[in-house]
Amino acid sequence: MKRLKMLVLGLLLGLCLGLWFGVNIGKGKPLYSNPFDGDSFQEKAKRTADEVLEDTKRALRKSLD
Repeated sequence: MKRLKMLVLGLLLGLCLGLWFGVNIGKGKPLYSNPFDGDSFQEKAKRTADEVLEDTKRALRKSLD
């Protein structure tokens, strides 16, 4: 019974750590950073505005060629 408890505990710890690291890898963040820490609204708005600006530049250059 003690072996079963240790096995389940090991699986749960491994699952939690794997999920923590996997989320950070997927987001391109350092492994030990907080995976639940999201970008602020200002950062998201700035990133979106930069993308729109780049797309507009490409469209204008393409139309002038």
